[in-house]
Amino acid sequence: MNARRELWTWAAVSAAAAGLVLPVTAQDWATRDVGGVPGAGPETLALPGGELAPFLSPVALAALAAVVSVLATRGALRAVIGAVISLCGAGAAAGALLATGEEALAAASEGKAVVGGGAGALAASASWTVHWIWPLTAAAGGLVLVAAGAAAALRGRRWPGMSDRYDRPAPGTAGPAAGPVTERALWDAIDRGTDPTDGPTDGPAGARPDDRAGDPSGDSAGDPVCDASGDPVAGSSASAGRDPAEEPVPGKR
Repeated sequence: MNARRELWTWAAVSAAAAGLVLPVTAQDWATRDVGGVPGAGPETLALPGGELAPFLSPVALAALAAVVSVLATRGALRAVIGAVISLCGAGAAAGALLATGEEALAAASEGKAVVGGGAGALAASASWTVHWIWPLTAAAGGLVLVAAGAAAALRGRRWPGMSDRYDRPAPGTAGPAAGPVTERALWDAIDRGTDPTDGPTDGPAGARPDDRAGDPSGDSAGDPVCDASGDPVAGSSASAGRDPAEEPVPGKR
């Protein structure tokens, strides 16, 4: 997995973990049956996660904003933001579990409207029923954020920034590796500011395809070499491989 794909995978997982904490705060984490208590109001007393742990939503939103900040920054700053994400995740996980304790449930239930002698009867009624799926879901999202923050702190410097795709490469940097040219490679070359139709040249720069070593005129290497009288010289490339007896004698027609 390359660095860019790793970055976006990390962002998707982190955002999903932060988003997992937000909706569960609206669910009823604990309920209590008070149907037999005079003046206790509704038969079932419910405590949503937002009342038991009111800080969960702000923490999840802060973690989500930190994830976006990682995408917009680079370098050592990502390590700092990663630490913030881990702290947010640890707070969400610990808060979700501590909010379901007996003391937290008793403190949250004090705000419920109970009239007459219902308060004392409510305290003596059945205990709270905790729906663990919701606090455990919030705690799981917090633990994922802890791991995501650690990953950003350790590997964030290797991840590219959002504008790296449109930055021109520095002079002297290597171009794309040789291989089959795909449509994606052509678009990447255009994004880098290079012409994808410029291919590598064979041979030294400026050399013509028909140039031959030792023959600057461009003639074929197999042309015969003639003397002053116009007869081919024995041993030239044109007469190579012939029988010497068949070679014409210079000056004799």
